[in-house]
Amino acid sequence: MRARPSFILAAISLALAAPSPPPQARDIDPRIIDKYIVRLKESSEIAALGSILDSFSIETDHLYSNVFNGFAATLDDDQVAKLHNHPQVEYIEQDSILSIESDGIVSIDDLITVPTTNWNLARISHRARGATTYVFDDSAGEGTCVYILDTGIQITHPQFGGRASMVANFVGGSSTDGNGHGTAIAGVVGGLTYGVSRNTALLGVKVLDDSGSGTTSGIISAIDWIASDVFIRNCPKGFAVNIAFGGSFSTALNTAVATLISGGTFVSVFAGGNAANVANYSPASVLTACTVGGSTSTDTAASWSNYGSLLDIWAPGQSVVTTGLGGTTTTVSGSIASAHIAGLGAYIASLEGITGAGICERLKELATPNLLGNVPASTVNLIAYNGSGA
Repeated sequence: MRARPSFILAAISLALAAPSPPPQARDIDPRIIDKYIVRLKESSEIAALGSILDSFSIETDHLYSNVFNGFAATLDDDQVAKLHNHPQVEYIEQDSILSIESDGIVSIDDLITVPTTNWNLARISHRARGATTYVFDDSAGEGTCVYILDTGIQITHPQFGGRASMVANFVGGSSTDGNGHGTAIAGVVGGLTYGVSRNTALLGVKVLDDSGSGTTSGIISAIDWIASDVFIRNCPKGFAVNIAFGGSFSTALNTAVATLISGGTFVSVFAGGNAANVANYSPASVLTACTVGGSTSTDTAASWSNYGSLLDIWAPGQSVVTTGLGGTTTTVSGSIASAHIAGLGAYIASLEGITGAGICERLKELATPNLLGNVPASTVNLIAYNGSGA
């Protein structure tokens, strides 16, 4: 039987009514018995990997070559012990389950102002809360692509206007979104009515099954794939990645995400919904990732949001209307916060030509400071803002 997650970080409710706060963590071991991630030392030759696999009779689940050299596989105790002592092995980490919860001024060319009843879009385009319009530059992420690592995207939803596609599947089976989480995230990243960046291309990468669960090894495999895909995909203004979930601290996952960012890809990560320090969770604890806490319509930090010195910015994370399965809409809370920052990342990349970790620094420069209430100690007080001048 597969181990159940010890906690859930994606904090998103897919009910049509306004959701209750995401449930808190459960102390259940997320580790998968006999499944391991093995990273080789940077000095290792590529041939060393094949030699190790042959000498230990290992059949791999995943091979990694872009974010680091290594593999994931089922290993017995004897194999683990011998690999620990192998001179070419940097470390071995037990695989685990990650799951979602069932829950400044920019240089502007042509501004668009549209009426909106969606508080979240009004909030990120105005310095003060209570506005009823969304103000944004008409470039709206044109020429950018956002990889959405999640349960997939229902690409036929009319809100996506033909800009959404499923590009990879790392869980097997159908690539269709049978859960709704990925479709909801995509709606805020780039939906025609509910989206932050309405001209960006939405690229679905399925790393979570229809129950909302995936493995650390599978997610690393997806990140490894993205690290090479960015070189062949036509997105001239740049790339962003949204990761709206997480798990217990993982050196391997953090390394993969950090390596992707160092190559020039912006990564937005949900801080988590455990009311705990992000330093204990991955990939929220990646220093160069843009780690996002959830705020409310009353300008307070959500009581469930993770916090700490590694949190970079706050974005709307409570009662946000977005795209639902079957062409519908749904109201969500929690990990939807990171979708705003992924969308803003694409928006700024298109508008200003910034890439990678530089995008997060720019968003922090633009952000509205010191207005958010209930912010824990040693945590930034910055509300995301698109620099519209409103």
